[in-house]
Amino acid sequence: MRPRSSSLFAAFCALALAACSDSGPTDPTIEPVGKPRSFPSHNVIRAALQQVLTEQNGGLGFEMWASIVDRDGVVVDVVFSGVNRDDQWPGSRVISAQKANTANAFSLDGLALSTANLFAAVQPGGSLFGLQESNPVDPAIAYGGKPVDYGTTKDPMIGHKIGGVNVFGGGLALYTSSGNLIGAIGVSGDTSCTDHIIGWKLRHALNLDNVPAGVADGGADDNIIFIDGTLDGFEHPTCFDLPGNGNHVDIATNLPTTDPIGPGE
Repeated sequence: MRPRSSSLFAAFCALALAACSDSGPTDPTIEPVGKPRSFPSHNVIRAALQQVLTEQNGGLGFEMWASIVDRDGVVVDVVFSGVNRDDQWPGSRVISAQKANTANAFSLDGLALSTANLFAAVQPGGSLFGLQESNPVDPAIAYGGKPVDYGTTKDPMIGHKIGGVNVFGGGLALYTSSGNLIGAIGVSGDTSCTDHIIGWKLRHALNLDNVPAGVADGGADDNIIFIDGTLDGFEHPTCFDLPGNGNHVDIATNLPTTDPIGPGE
């Protein structure tokens, strides 16, 4: 078994205090904290995203954006699944990067929090109320450059800190097969529940899901927890599905079985 956090409560307290088209390059390597941090190539990420979208993921069945940031919050890559950049919601490009930034910013070596885990805590009266107003997106980075480059290896967000906090599903921290936290991935373009499902499956496909612990599934992982009664922890609302796309609640609940976290090959 992989090691689990010995003090989930202490880790979360620390978190609460901190809060109160397109060609592929060679694999980029970022070295922000004294050791190399390697990520899959643009083409590998895009192909994996496209493959995940062939599966039942609930929701609307739309095309998606995906962004990756390193541990310092620097954007490493931005991809889209469709043929052209306007096959996905244009607004979801920045949201995907914002989700990646959030999951990275509020995950630790011993505890992963997905953006889906933050919804309940930021509601009025919640322990992290106001978190979503902190760390705003840098508009010059988010909307600069040439739109024709969006989602390519020349996306103007790459190499810069996007910032932003997002508190619904689609952002998940990235852990290597040896358990190192190297950043996070964010996906956007469908319902927030389906965004989480696709993000989880994409992280699994990239073999970056060696999650040490979380607030879901008995403390095992960072899966989405659907609201069942009152908001008193890390819950997230249910969404909706178009016919033929599967039931997102069932799909998400079964993710630890269908796409299990682990050290990989």
